[in-house]
Amino acid sequence: MNYRSLAFRLAVWYALLLSATFALVGIGMFYGLEQYLRSNLGDSLRRRSVQVERILAQAPAGISDSAIAEAIDTRVAPEFNSRFVRVTRAPATLVYRAGEPADRSFVAATVPAYSGAWPSKALVRPTADATGQLMISITPLVAPSGRYLVELGIALGPIEAVQHRLLSLLGLLLPVLVVCAAGGGYLLVQWALRPVERMSQTARQISVQDLDARLPVVATGDALQRLSISLNHMLTRLRDSVQISRRFLADASHELRTPLTVIKGELQELVAHEVGRSDVRERIGSVLEEVARLEHLVSGLLVLSRLDAGDAQREWIDVNLGELAASTVEQMRLVAEDRGVQLQSTALSPVTVRGDRGRLKQVIVNLLDNAIKFTPRGGVVGLRTEPQGEYVLLEVSDSGIGIPADAVPHVFDRFYRVDAARSREDGGAGLGLSIVRSICSAHGAEIEVQSAPGSGSHFRVKFPHAGGVTIALPPRVQ
Repeated sequence: MNYRSLAFRLAVWYALLLSATFALVGIGMFYGLEQYLRSNLGDSLRRRSVQVERILAQAPAGISDSAIAEAIDTRVAPEFNSRFVRVTRAPATLVYRAGEPADRSFVAATVPAYSGAWPSKALVRPTADATGQLMISITPLVAPSGRYLVELGIALGPIEAVQHRLLSLLGLLLPVLVVCAAGGGYLLVQWALRPVERMSQTARQISVQDLDARLPVVATGDALQRLSISLNHMLTRLRDSVQISRRFLADASHELRTPLTVIKGELQELVAHEVGRSDVRERIGSVLEEVARLEHLVSGLLVLSRLDAGDAQREWIDVNLGELAASTVEQMRLVAEDRGVQLQSTALSPVTVRGDRGRLKQVIVNLLDNAIKFTPRGGVVGLRTEPQGEYVLLEVSDSGIGIPADAVPHVFDRFYRVDAARSREDGGAGLGLSIVRSICSAHGAEIEVQSAPGSGSHFRVKFPHAGGVTIALPPRVQ
């Protein structure tokens, strides 16, 4: 048996608690019964004492002691009822003393007389004779025949016998009850912890290769059920994270393999064949293009890793988003003109947000670059900033080719491209919008997109006002 196990410790505490409860109940029963029996004896003594007092009160003056003794023997019968009766006339004359009781529970001759001052009121005192304890009721009485002291008692032996039997019974039952309670408590705890054992066995079977397994949910409505549900939710999040990591590694490997294959092939051609200077320049240019793609891809991956680590919140300041958007538009205008796209920025309100100026600029650059790439010649790309209630709005819209409805939910996924062939020609790796969403999440902003094929796209970013953003580590961007 594992003495450090939770089941053993709970069983021990359960047994100790029940043992203390049984002991308290036993003690209460013992003393309660004693008080009950003594109270009954006291009532019986008072009733018998009243009978003796009535005999003395009705006796005429000058009555003889023998007449009083005969009346008490006739009407009270102390020997038959196993009662002790003694009547003393002031100052110290013994009028009557009962004989030996029928049950031989005490010796009347050895019961000590009351030696104190003559009492002024009735009282009860314990005393002892040669055989045991007695309870004596002492009552002073003034009658026509004189002043009397009535002593009436009963042996406590029967009460003590009942108490001893009860004590013996409790002494036998309590250990049995404690043992049964300990065993029952241990079995009860084992039964109660059985769902936890099943959860433990299932958890041991869960591995990275089998993340779809779930812990059994025990419908108890208590903390155990909430724990199993919470652990299952955690396993779901872990499964999603592992799947995202696997997909990320697969996509990154695929993206890196293509330019590396091109570079390898070009270099092998240069080594295997004698080629002219023009061919060398052309192939070196091709290699440089692939190297540039690799550099761009690695830079994007580095940015995402830093954003996932919370790097975006290290140097936050108040940023005039309208001013930042205006300066960024001027820098991107040459790129738009090269592609024959008109860049409009006439509605740039001077709104302030709190964040990393460099990262916020990266959001604007990536959104504008994405809009310019997918807008045909003669198209228009617009940028505006304005306050909207509790938020600051940054919107980039275009009149480009749009995004199919089934692709809209995935445009922010890493390495996702709506048109993979065209994106590769433009040098894209499918990380631009993922970086935008990561930066927005780090700044407590929400980003959404509305688009339809042939109708252009609208990207809206809602930033909290400068005084309303809470700085906290961002959630991991998937």
